[in-house]
Amino acid sequence: MDIRNIAIIAHVDHGKTTLVDQLLKQSGTFKEHQQVAERAMDRNDLERERGITILAKCTSVVWKGTRLNIVDTPGHADFGGEVERILNMVDGAIVLVDAAEGVLPQTKFVVGKALQRGLKPIVVVNKIDRQDARADEVHNEIFDLFASLDATDEQLDFPMLYASGRQGWAVTSLDDERKDLSPMFDLVMAHVNPPKLDADAPFAMNASILDYDNFLGRVLTGRIEQGRARLNMPLKVIRSDGSIVETGRLTKLMSFRGLERVPVDEAIAGDIIAIAGLTDSTIPDTICSPEVTTPLPSIPVDPPTLAMTFRVNDGPLGGREGKKVTSRQIRDRLMRETEGNVAIKITESQESDAFEVAGRGELQLGVLIETMRREGFELTIGRPRVLMQTNPETGEREEPMEDVLVDVDEPYSGVVVEKISRRKGEMQDMRPSGGGKVRLTFRMPSRGLIGYHGEFLTDTRGTGIMNRLFAGYGPFKGKMEGRRNGSLISNNDGETTQYSLWYLQDRGTLFMNPSERVYTGLIVGEHSRENDLDVNVIQEKKLTNIRAAGKDDAMLLVPPRRMSLEQAIAYIEDDELVEVTPTAVRIRKRYLDPHDRKKNDRKSDAAA
Repeated sequence: MDIRNIAIIAHVDHGKTTLVDQLLKQSGTFKEHQQVAERAMDRNDLERERGITILAKCTSVVWKGTRLNIVDTPGHADFGGEVERILNMVDGAIVLVDAAEGVLPQTKFVVGKALQRGLKPIVVVNKIDRQDARADEVHNEIFDLFASLDATDEQLDFPMLYASGRQGWAVTSLDDERKDLSPMFDLVMAHVNPPKLDADAPFAMNASILDYDNFLGRVLTGRIEQGRARLNMPLKVIRSDGSIVETGRLTKLMSFRGLERVPVDEAIAGDIIAIAGLTDSTIPDTICSPEVTTPLPSIPVDPPTLAMTFRVNDGPLGGREGKKVTSRQIRDRLMRETEGNVAIKITESQESDAFEVAGRGELQLGVLIETMRREGFELTIGRPRVLMQTNPETGEREEPMEDVLVDVDEPYSGVVVEKISRRKGEMQDMRPSGGGKVRLTFRMPSRGLIGYHGEFLTDTRGTGIMNRLFAGYGPFKGKMEGRRNGSLISNNDGETTQYSLWYLQDRGTLFMNPSERVYTGLIVGEHSRENDLDVNVIQEKKLTNIRAAGKDDAMLLVPPRRMSLEQAIAYIEDDELVEVTPTAVRIRKRYLDPHDRKKNDRKSDAAA
């Protein structure tokens, strides 16, 4: 059977996973009355809750006697490591672009990676049924993007479709009948070449995806680059430096059929397969026949730009809400994460019982923390910090920079420009985008974006959209202002009372409800001024047997400000930590005792 391998790549929320749903349905992969969940490829709980793809996944459909292996990729820049590996497995790519939003930073990232690999993408302007669709303008934007990324003449002559993934149709011209996705299937068959690989050479493949199965254990997925894989054949695994990791037999060989992994006896060069039963191999090892001596080339992954410290939970409530609380358990889990996630790096911290975890961005590390929390881990997280580097030629200190694209209503553009300028951002472009909106483009340091997204949504009344993309390293921009408000810090252990919280409302914004457990050093609110303030949140009203002449004031509390995990991580300062357990996310001071805090402040002032 003929094979075509394609990836679907796009900016986040431009409709990749929804389109794959329709491709599966219209190819006859599902039975006529089979019930299938929406966004069937997003099987992870976090993916369904957030509405984003986090892990790349493979599926397979048959169209007119040809097997199409389709890889659904993440759209968010923080998961770019997944996209880079996946493009090594495919011979073609469908680039989806929203008909209203047009080309956004992540579109630039994924298209750039595809063009570097020599792929000739098919462009699909998706969501053409939107009221604010602007198909012709988006077409021009895509052409300009390809040209700016140094596409070859052949790549610039890209075929194009207009589609609605949700409604399940695609057309070559907007005047055509909008019926089904047949034009897309036919275009893939005509435009994407079958893999031209040597089926008679000894078997070899790169491991591109690693995941875990409760029954099979570690499962490695990749494309066969040469030869044939046969059940029970002898295998060896080679690292990129040429060292042999392990040897064994191919005991579990699977191919993709729809959403399922199906056992097969044999697969040939060009097919995407999954192998189970190997214990030590990982990404991007070469799995091959014993006679192969050199590893297959693997794609270098862009380095991490952001790091956080993961520590054991040493607070007074530590060990009460989670089952996995020791540094050994945390270390083992983090090391397991690095096997399947090549964009994350783990190092031992100078602190005891702590680890430095470096990755692509706040979202990627936030997803890792949330996953661990759901698995029963307790840990504390330090403030994110960017990873600097020294320019080898000039010796200057450099920091990661990002391209930031902002869409806001015109009345809010002034405050956005002011806030981003304060965070060392430089405006590159400003143009109207229709409907009373303005599109602003900035180049700014990554550290200026830490903690800014929540403030941005407040400033734009929730209507603004901000997209960002790593743009390389640039000269260090100097000191940057942090959070302006201090913290309200509990000076006692116990439970919060309505009486004490009511009296503290005027001092700032509270994070707590009555009857919540607190301890000394826990942050219970944001002070209305710049300094920290120790407060008593467990004080109860003194009761007497004398009745007051008038009624007691009704103690009405303003609803507390609740933070998500990502908001809490972005909110904290250097002397604060986020305490994460399966049931709670709390913010606390690094040093719980007020005397220890004062000592540390004096040391910091002396060092400065």
